[in-house]
Amino acid sequence: QVQLVESGGGSVQSGGSLRLSCAASVHSFAFSRYRMGWFRQAPGKQREGVAAIDEGGNTNYADSVRSRFTISQDKENDTVYLQMNSLKPEDTAMYYCAIGGQEACVSTIFDYIDYPIDGIYGYGMDYWGRGTLVNISS
Repeated sequence: QVQLVESGGGSVQSGGSLRLSCAASVHSFAFSRYRMGWFRQAPGKQREGVAAIDEGGNTNYADSVRSRFTISQDKENDTVYLQMNSLKPEDTAMYYCAIGGQEACVSTIFDYIDYPIDGIYGYGMDYWGRGTLVNISS
C-alpha cells in the first residue's frame, strides 16, 4: 500500500507563488513505469488535471497552468513537487497528488491531463493523497 502525503498549500495573494510537495510512504519510484499527477478540485466543481510526470521525466500540463506551474520529481526521496507561480484566484482549490503503477501506464501523461476517461480526471490512478488546500486572494 502506498500512502501519499501532500504539503505546501496555503493562502497567498494573486501573483504569488507556492510549492506543493507530495511524499510517498514507500519506494514507489521503484516502479519501472509509473504516472504521477497533480489534480485539483475547486468548491462546486469537478476535479481537473493540473500536471503529470512519468518515469522518464516527461511532463504535461493543463493549458490553464502551462508556463506558470512546473512539476518535478526527486526519485531518491520519493517526492514529487508542483511549483506554482503567478497564482490566480481561479487556482484556488484542493490539490491532490496521485500515482499509478504498471496498469495505470495504459494511459499517458497526456491522457491524464487532456483526455479524462469518462470525463473523470485521474481515472486509473492507483493511490491518492488527502489533498492540500490552496487559496488565492485577489
